Amino acid sequence: MKNIVFAAFMVLAASLFPGGGARAAGPEDTLYLDLKDGRVVIELYPEIAPKHVERIKTLARRGFYNGVVFHRVIDGFMAQTGDPTGTGMGGSDLPDLKAEFTKTRHVRGTLSMARSSDPDSANSQFFICFTAAPFLDGQYTAFGRVTSGMEFVDAIKRGDEANNGQVTDPDKIVRMQVAADVKE
Repeated sequence: MKNIVFAAFMVLAASLFPGGGARAAGPEDTLYLDLKDGRVVIELYPEIAPKHVERIKTLARRGFYNGVVFHRVIDGFMAQTGDPTGTGMGGSDLPDLKAEFTKTRHVRGTLSMARSSDPDSANSQFFICFTAAPFLDGQYTAFGRVTSGMEFVDAIKRGDEANNGQVTDPDKIVRMQVAADVKE
C-alpha cells in the first residue's frame, strides 16, 4: 500500500512540475540567467516544449538575450523580457513557433513564452512568474522553471501599473547561457 501511495504522489508531482524532482536537469537542459544581483538557474522542459526549449537555447547561444531589458514587469504577476527593441513588439529573426500547450501549471518561478493573441506567435520573448497564474495554464507554452536564484528575479525593477507594467530605466539580462557551454 505504501508503494502505491508513493507512486501516486510521484505521478502527481511529475504532472505539476515536469521533471518533478525525479531527475535533475543536465547541463544541456539548464540555463544560467545572470542578473544585476546574481545568477538564476533554470531547468528547461524539453520533454513538453521541445521546439520552444530549442529556440531559447539557440538564441542564448547566439548571445541574443545579453543586455536585453525586462520591458514589462508587473508586481505580483511576472517579469517579461526577450525583445531586443525593449518595446514589447520585437523578436528574433527566426520564424514564430507553433504553440506547445500542456497541463503544466504556471506557478512561482515558471518560465513561459510571451505571444500575441495568435497562439502560434511566440518567438523570443518570455516571462517569469512571480506567483501562481492559473489563468495562463493551457494558454501559454511553459518551457522551464527557476530552481535557484528566484530572489534575484524578485529584485527586478517593477513597472508602472497604470501603463501595463512598462518599465522606465529597466533592469537588463547581464548574460544568459546554456550551462553545458559554461566553463567555470
